[in-house]
Amino acid sequence: MSGILDGKTVLITGIITDASIAFSTAKVAQEQGAKVIITGIPERLRLIDRIAKRLPQEVPPAIPLDVTDEQSLGELADKVRELAPEGVDGLVHSIAFAPKTLMGPDAVPFLDGPGPDVAKSFEISAWSYASLARAALPVMNEGGSIVGMDFDPRTALPDYNWMGVAKAALESVNRYVAREVGYAKKIRSNLVAAGPIKTLAAKAISGTATDDAKKLTMLNTYWDGASPIGWDVNDPVVVGKSVCTLLSDWLPGTTGSIVYVDGGASHNTWFPENFLSE
Repeated sequence: MSGILDGKTVLITGIITDASIAFSTAKVAQEQGAKVIITGIPERLRLIDRIAKRLPQEVPPAIPLDVTDEQSLGELADKVRELAPEGVDGLVHSIAFAPKTLMGPDAVPFLDGPGPDVAKSFEISAWSYASLARAALPVMNEGGSIVGMDFDPRTALPDYNWMGVAKAALESVNRYVAREVGYAKKIRSNLVAAGPIKTLAAKAISGTATDDAKKLTMLNTYWDGASPIGWDVNDPVVVGKSVCTLLSDWLPGTTGSIVYVDGGASHNTWFPENFLSE
């Protein structure tokens, strides 16, 4: 049985645990016929390679990549060519970071966010989408696809703070990347705005203390209730499938867009059943 990614090579960033969206994307991509290449933060390569062994098929050792380092970005294309002389058809950006001062239960008040920390958050969470596209463009094949991970930033969420602002910037960067890579090689660029998934990023927002963990539980409860079709925070595969659909040839006219994969919760206001009762 053929898969929607048969014959394609996909470069995936952001695998750090087997609960990550990047890991589920790699798993689904392999199941759909793709050859998968991964990258990793240089200081965590051994961990990432161990996690990657849990994928259905073996992948080459992770390519070291620091998206804040121009030398590392400049070496990416040559390292990809060594593993995929045929070039890559898909690129997944699953990278985001904000210091604890800016996000989570220990963050300073929003208005007190330190400028250097905000700049670092923007560099890794938004600017890197463009820098990664630039670095990978020489080895990307005509008509390929770039997909990045988003979290709906249209409302101000407690504890999300400056990461929400960085995600809003990412959405703008995506539109410009879509313009550039589209004219250059007819490559599409889109974001997937996923609902909350139990990942390291979610843990960073909620913290580990009981009261802060309750915040994440409340968010998850709200999200499931607001979703007309339900939402499972323990199922990153539903997001991975959507990413792989964008990587495939099945959405050939979609670029510069945001695909919401959140059960519809971001477009629906939900109140508990007894909200209006006396």
